[in-house]
Amino acid sequence: MNKKVLIINGNPNPGSFSEALASTYYKAAKSAGATVVLHHLYKLDFNPNLILKNKYGQNLEPDLIQIQQEIKKAEHLVFVYPNWWGTFPALLKGFIDRVFIKGFAYEYPDNQTFQTPLLTGKTARLIVTMDTPAWYYRLIYKQPGHNAMKKGTLEFCGIKPVKITTFSPIKNTSQKQREKYLNKTAELGFAENHRSV
Repeated sequence: MNKKVLIINGNPNPGSFSEALASTYYKAAKSAGATVVLHHLYKLDFNPNLILKNKYGQNLEPDLIQIQQEIKKAEHLVFVYPNWWGTFPALLKGFIDRVFIKGFAYEYPDNQTFQTPLLTGKTARLIVTMDTPAWYYRLIYKQPGHNAMKKGTLEFCGIKPVKITTFSPIKNTSQKQREKYLNKTAELGFAENHRSV
């Protein structure tokens, strides 16, 4: 059976390098035989602001309902985004706030301190671009964005393992270097989603 993969490009800018990476992963996963869905968040119609009108939250827009259905079906999730101000773009944060909600991604049983994850049985890959050198981000900043996505969001909801690929520094990179990043992404897309018969 084909592996089911969902790719989310979290860069709000059309034509970004994140978009190129996401499209590259998509093509490679397809060539590996996977069933793949790719969404660019800037194309979706939703309010990224979580408004807690009552304990049940706000109604989901059709695009977000579709995304939740695709997350349920997916075996492997891929998030592609730039690292801005140490974490990720506001659009991606708003997407997480609206989609990974209580009752869908996790639940808190009565009188329990810790959550019950509801998205178990799935894996994830983060493909992150940044201008900060990866070693500096790791040693000095302690990787706040990586930790927020991997531990605070995906693993919190039961998705594991979550593997991270960082491409940096992006600023002033040559076309040749970017092609290397695209080739690495293609290798990941094929290797992670190929199933031998």
